[in-house]
Amino acid sequence: MDKTERLFAIMDALRRHRRPITAAALAEEQGVSVRTLYRDIQTLIGLGAPIDGEAGIGYMLKPGFFLPPLMFSPEELEALVLGARWVETQPDDGLGAAARNALAKIATASPEDLRDRISDTALWPTVFWGAHKPIPVLGDIRLAMRQEKAVTIDYQDEQGRSTSRTLWPVGLVFYEGKQTIAAWCLLREDFRTFRTDRIVNLVITDQRYGKRRSVLEREWRDSWTRDRRFQQEEG
Repeated sequence: MDKTERLFAIMDALRRHRRPITAAALAEEQGVSVRTLYRDIQTLIGLGAPIDGEAGIGYMLKPGFFLPPLMFSPEELEALVLGARWVETQPDDGLGAAARNALAKIATASPEDLRDRISDTALWPTVFWGAHKPIPVLGDIRLAMRQEKAVTIDYQDEQGRSTSRTLWPVGLVFYEGKQTIAAWCLLREDFRTFRTDRIVNLVITDQRYGKRRSVLEREWRDSWTRDRRFQQEEG
């Protein structure tokens, strides 16, 4: 790896870390000596990279910094294109449009050869029959999670019985051909999952979550892990 590639790799590493990372840890990650890492950091700062920190404490990029996507490896580019194309096949029109726009932004901010590679990436997701039919509530669920606002739903179970629930949506899980909401159900006072194709009506309320969504997500993951472990022990 030459110096230019190494500098870009360091910037990518700093973008991945939300908290300061020490020079020793960063040097080990990059496969260079700490002395070389210090020199590279000073080179980047001299080139205008907004790096905060100092030797012995750690380094991080200042919030809001955007590195133009000019140095994607072939595998990184293929992952982006395939991921965006998969999102386009989902029944969430808002995410589909966002995926197309994101690829267009990457292409227009990139050299000509990268635009050619994007258009010529021969990777395509499988589209299941009926999977592309729009499900309008998906956008509302994503909005509710971003704003951390409760939703009320009218829901039908497998037997066609209807109930009304108030939920704190925690996550939206996309399977092939269906989507489910993981949520804290105020009626059951526990975590539950709900298939989006069985939601008859959904309304975003002004009621805030009782906890931060990130905290609820961790609790849901812990609960799911405990349930799986218990099932395996019982089996």
